[in-house]
Amino acid sequence: MEIPYIVTPRKDTGLFNAKIAIWLFLASEVMLFGGFFSSYVFLRLGADYPWPERTLPVLPGLINTFVLIGSSVTVVFAWAALKMREWRKFQIFMGITVFCALIFMVLKAVEYNVKFHHQALRLKDYSIIEGHLGKELDGDKKEVLDHNGNPIEENLIYVEASKLTFNTRRFHTPWLEELLTQAEQHKSTVKLTADLKGEEGTSDEGKIYAKSGELLSIEFLNRMEEIRKAATSNNAALRTTALRQEWVKAHAANPGKRDWQISAGVNIDLKALKPKMLTEISTVTFTVDPPAKFDFHPRDIKAADGSSRMRDDTVVEGKLLDSPMGFHHVDAIDFQYLVMKAVEKGIEPEIAIENSWLIKNNKFAQEAWEWHQGEIVKLKAELLKKGGLDKDGKPRLFPTHKELYRIGWKDFAKKTEDEGRVKLSSSDAFKEEFFGPNYEARGDETFPELSVPREQVGFAAKFSPAWNTYYGIYFTITGLHGLHVIGGALVLSYYLFFGRKMYLTNPEWLANRVEIGGLFWHFVDLVWIFVFPILYLM
Repeated sequence: MEIPYIVTPRKDTGLFNAKIAIWLFLASEVMLFGGFFSSYVFLRLGADYPWPERTLPVLPGLINTFVLIGSSVTVVFAWAALKMREWRKFQIFMGITVFCALIFMVLKAVEYNVKFHHQALRLKDYSIIEGHLGKELDGDKKEVLDHNGNPIEENLIYVEASKLTFNTRRFHTPWLEELLTQAEQHKSTVKLTADLKGEEGTSDEGKIYAKSGELLSIEFLNRMEEIRKAATSNNAALRTTALRQEWVKAHAANPGKRDWQISAGVNIDLKALKPKMLTEISTVTFTVDPPAKFDFHPRDIKAADGSSRMRDDTVVEGKLLDSPMGFHHVDAIDFQYLVMKAVEKGIEPEIAIENSWLIKNNKFAQEAWEWHQGEIVKLKAELLKKGGLDKDGKPRLFPTHKELYRIGWKDFAKKTEDEGRVKLSSSDAFKEEFFGPNYEARGDETFPELSVPREQVGFAAKFSPAWNTYYGIYFTITGLHGLHVIGGALVLSYYLFFGRKMYLTNPEWLANRVEIGGLFWHFVDLVWIFVFPILYLM
């Protein structure tokens, strides 16, 4: 049986099946992205921290906007070429459309890559530093690599560990492997502190599971885990059997009564069960001999001098060593959050900034802040000249909160250029609009190094969803939109590379399919037209 209205439209609606389906699908897509945009507005209006404004590179986003608009035009031309039965023109225009999708995704990948390698740090006083972390160097000034061959960033917590206590219920095998690797590098042995034995139970009396001095290994902890599971299962079965017997006795002693009426008197005698119960080994302690310097990622451990705890409940006993967070290049200093908190406490913004750790302890930050204040004076004069005064004698135009309290990488660049120390060529400056600041060309004069003591670190993350709500929304919306671009491009590519047979068999059917693909592509373009101003310009 042939399905009707695949090629020819219905007389009453003038639509064929696929067009009705795509409109229903696009209606659901409108609700999806409409929900995202509405959530963005509400979260921005209710944010309890300075919402990032104009932080994304405008030029790549602007180019992507014109790329998608151009591709929407060429997909229409491709459809029109099929309607006129001009296969060659269809190939050209559809090829341009797919190529535009590729350009869009390449620019988006470049933008994502910059974000995932950019470090942000919020200090305890709410000052914010942005830039790139330095790399650990050995005595020959070469980068130190981890066991995976990746450079180690200067954002590690160091502990001179003397003991390691593992939880047999939830130890994380990759972290255990890392600890063993580091111990081997330091030529330290990790051995069992004391004998592990069952001290209770008739079938378990005096049984030694492991002897003191046995070396730490994955197999050892797996064996302890199996012993614990067996003991837990045995003990649970004993308690369940005893509890059932108690319920039988309770029902016999209280005929006619409901369970809830007699539950308070149903208890098991743990002392009577103790001789039959097996020892549940929940933790195992090892000695590190000699004590070794272990490094940990801050997200993996809650550090404290004497005893630190990892997220899998592994306890690291030992001295907490100096673990500064080192920036190889600082390209932004942001006092907006600090000022917001200061105003809440009734403190003048300038006083709060001058008392911040950064201004008090870093000469470059002091000089940059003094230079920035001079720039603000110039900006106020320009705005006064442009807008004049209102009827109350106050300036009509004034600097934004971001202009007042944030020094970005372009400000750092302007500072050194004004001082005549660094000047980039126009081509290098253009590249910075895509890839961010050129650290190599501008050097430490523009983007200095900075070491922040661990006790001053409040929160640190890459420019990822972990950093703040704004980036969470940015990656959600642009990531979902990117998947739509990829999906649409794959469908259009199928028509381009495998549509010849369909064209020779029934060209109108192919034209209808391309029209449906084009409608979806127009929607993808429309979503980006909303994304660009909301996320990039506002």
